[in-house]
Amino acid sequence: MQFTAQDIGFMLNGTVEGDPHATVNHLAKIEEAFAGSLSFLANPKYEPYLYTTDASIVIINDDQVLTEPVKTTLIRVENAYTAFSVLLEKYNTIKLNKTGVEQPSFVHPSAQVGENCYIGAFAYIGPGVKIGNNSKIYPNAYIADNVTIGSQVTLFPGVKVYFDCVIGNNVIIHSGAIIGSDGFGFAPNADGTYKKISQIGNVIIEDDVEIGSNTTIDRATMGSTIIHKGVKLDNLIQVAHNVEIGANTVIAAQVGISGSTKIGESCVIGGQVGMAGHVSVARGSQIMAKSGINRNIVEENKKWGGMPFFTSYLDNMRTLVAVSHLPELEKKVKELEKVIAELNKKNDNSKKSPSLGEI
Repeated sequence: MQFTAQDIGFMLNGTVEGDPHATVNHLAKIEEAFAGSLSFLANPKYEPYLYTTDASIVIINDDQVLTEPVKTTLIRVENAYTAFSVLLEKYNTIKLNKTGVEQPSFVHPSAQVGENCYIGAFAYIGPGVKIGNNSKIYPNAYIADNVTIGSQVTLFPGVKVYFDCVIGNNVIIHSGAIIGSDGFGFAPNADGTYKKISQIGNVIIEDDVEIGSNTTIDRATMGSTIIHKGVKLDNLIQVAHNVEIGANTVIAAQVGISGSTKIGESCVIGGQVGMAGHVSVARGSQIMAKSGINRNIVEENKKWGGMPFFTSYLDNMRTLVAVSHLPELEKKVKELEKVIAELNKKNDNSKKSPSLGEI
């Protein structure tokens, strides 16, 4: 899809300098752009590329001072970075704008599908499913019985949503994610085997949540596993049964959260953090990557780190620095041991020397 500089200037409320009829059909970084590309300049260290880029149009800040001639058409805006992010969103919306039901796919007669929805080929929509307006279900997605999905929801290829789960509005779930698989519940038998405990709860995902590829959110044993409004989950995260994640919390890849853990609002959790079951994490907590959380965090808005976590973030960083100096410290200790041994030897020799009275 092509846009002219004039079109883009109008969308961004910007000022065009150069050819208002210059056209673009591609977005690119300024250092890699070619003819037909639209780019932007926000970071001063990339300014030299402004004078050499092959981009047809470049968005710049209103206060950008040109020190050399440019061959590209410029669009001046208040904030180039923000303006370009707006264009990225519009571009993505256009690129992903699909409607209609592709065949072959299966939509159960009892399912309710809203207006302007897209159902991709080989998708399965089960009995009693409700899907809101403007939602997109990509190919090979599986939506089981009695699932409720809100409006403006996107489920990318291969997403699986088990029965009775509830997904709010403006939710994005990326390929391979599984919502509502069984929680890890097994009761030990006297003979050492395990009996499976049926998981009869569900998963509730509130509005404005984004879930990364191959992330798994288990259904509750009873009740609900809850992902509150605005949560952002990266790829490859395990959320166990009956976990609750507070609003606007952000969790990086490969985090594992054990059953019935409660995470507060606005937390930031680094990659590969592991959390034991039945612990609580206070609001605003920031947890360093690879930390192990095995007890409650009760102080709000603090940073934590360690494996398992045992101290504040800063103390843990000091510990890591000290550990990095251990080889040097070991060498100094050995040198001191030699010095002490020599001093002890001299003291021993001094004690063995005859006194004046013995001479």
